[in-house]
Amino acid sequence: MRTIHELFEADTADALDAVAFNGIVTAVDKTSGHKVTACILSVVCRKVAFMQINLAGIDPKACFKNLKGVAASKLSGLSSVPPIMMIDKEDRRFIEGYGVVDSINEGTNLATMNWEDFEHLIRELFEQEFVSTGGEVKVTQASRDGGVDAIAFDPDPIRGGKIVIQAKRYANTVGVSAVRDLYGTVMNEGAIKGILVTTADYGPDAYEFAKGKPLTLLNGSNLLHLLEKHGHNARINLHEAKQENKKFYSSALHVMP
Repeated sequence: MRTIHELFEADTADALDAVAFNGIVTAVDKTSGHKVTACILSVVCRKVAFMQINLAGIDPKACFKNLKGVAASKLSGLSSVPPIMMIDKEDRRFIEGYGVVDSINEGTNLATMNWEDFEHLIRELFEQEFVSTGGEVKVTQASRDGGVDAIAFDPDPIRGGKIVIQAKRYANTVGVSAVRDLYGTVMNEGAIKGILVTTADYGPDAYEFAKGKPLTLLNGSNLLHLLEKHGHNARINLHEAKQENKKFYSSALHVMP
């Protein structure tokens, strides 16, 4: 009850409609002597109903039962119960990822990378970031439409869930429209958080819009720091990227009939 209360209390952006709590424990099963991981209780609470409860005066077990929670008869027995709600990891948009991070070095300018390679690089990077907690990161089919580039699944029973990741290999400042689009995608996907990663930076209006929302904006400096954290080196030169873009558009104009 306390965990659910703290989650709703921290929701200053009023982004949460409900919380699903699955009590997962790992312990030694006294009947076999082996370590087991089991979900021993599960409950889903809507914010409107939960905030009406006076936690100071309740009996926790009675309140849990009234909220239609399910639990093993004896929690110490590690008897599993089926979770009321689990993260759905099936998505027809997921495709097989390919390796990019091992091919970059100090001379690689991330701002001039192939855009699809950049998306797979971001997937690999967040895989390394989440691996210690048992998380997964899936890359989605390339669309270039501003949709979802990757989805991370954080299994942590308290702070975990589905996280939407978008990668923007830009040479210019990312405007507020991209951040608005990300927030809309987070809501549509039923995700707990959205992460936007760019090789450039964000305008003041973009940072302002993200305040108080479940959004994280990572600029080029943040990206290089994250790469270094996991033992990889690269560089970002936006001037080079802009020059390449000018050459590309100039060549395209010359070949037009």
